[in-house]
Amino acid sequence: MIFLRTLLREFANLAVAVFLSLFLIALTTRLIRLLGQAAGGNIPSDAVLAFLGFSALNQLPVLLSLTLFITVLLALSRGWRDSEMVIWFNSGLSLAAWIRPVLIFAAPLVLVIAALSFFISPWAAQKSEHYRGRVDARDDISRVEPGVFGESRGGMRVFFVESITGDKNSVQNVFVNSTQHRRTGVMVSERGFVEYAPNADRFMVLLSGRRYESTPGEADFRLMEFERYATRIQTKEGDEPVATHKSTSTLGLVENPTRSNLGELLWRVGMPVSALILALLAIPLSFVNPRAGRSVNLLFALLTYVVYSNLLSISQAWVAQGKLAFSTACWLVHAAMLLVLLVLFAQRMSLIRIPWRRSRGTHS
Repeated sequence: MIFLRTLLREFANLAVAVFLSLFLIALTTRLIRLLGQAAGGNIPSDAVLAFLGFSALNQLPVLLSLTLFITVLLALSRGWRDSEMVIWFNSGLSLAAWIRPVLIFAAPLVLVIAALSFFISPWAAQKSEHYRGRVDARDDISRVEPGVFGESRGGMRVFFVESITGDKNSVQNVFVNSTQHRRTGVMVSERGFVEYAPNADRFMVLLSGRRYESTPGEADFRLMEFERYATRIQTKEGDEPVATHKSTSTLGLVENPTRSNLGELLWRVGMPVSALILALLAIPLSFVNPRAGRSVNLLFALLTYVVYSNLLSISQAWVAQGKLAFSTACWLVHAAMLLVLLVLFAQRMSLIRIPWRRSRGTHS
């Protein structure tokens, strides 16, 4: 019981630190990309947090699987370096005794990974596509940010407002650069507001401004002053987003077994299965050989994880392309890694027995 409680407590404490580190790294990387898209005008700044949340839900299965693998690996590697494993072995335990505490610790995380992979991640992908569709359907007025140059959806206008007042329908110091019929126009205005017509059409009204108009490469130039200038705001109808295999529910994948859907289903099934196998693989991979250095086992463990993950991706692509049957792909990679697991366990247990035999022979 002391052995089990000690390991579970160490696993839990280390898992929290590992997950927070991985989650912050992934979140920061995604946030930088989203901020770059917002700065380029591809997405509005107020949609960054929403897209960040959807992305986090999509990445959670992989992050939790990696957390489980790293936690077991680091905890047992520390036991090898501090000679705690030798003490447990001398008390009569074998390397197989670590399977039970690892399974007890991994079981709740594997269930969470399965729930995320089968239900929550597809839901997040679906909501993200719907939200992106609503964002793309916004008109140019909705894209206006004070102090930031913005571009219209068609790229025909560049606009800038110094400030937004009131209920966000009034703006101050407006600058608009547009191109129409091969003529470039620059319009500046002291203020503007949104006006609704009786038929529900919306107009952007600019007051007390000037318009400079010219044709590039020609001397033709016109200057117009206006007290009131109104332009109709065209609203784009939001199209229903086309469902992709990533946003399709797991039940929908089963009911519509196309190649791409079977490939996605293979990935969702493989996530919890691979997480469990990786947790068990971490037991023999944690072995530290003092002569070979402390980092060799970590490099080998990292290589094992990369190979396993790439094999899952390759099998998914082959199923989607029709090169591999789903019934074969769903067990082939996992069976190969289980064989590697058995070989590593046999090798590590034989290395552990040899020192015991030598010490007993010397003592006698």
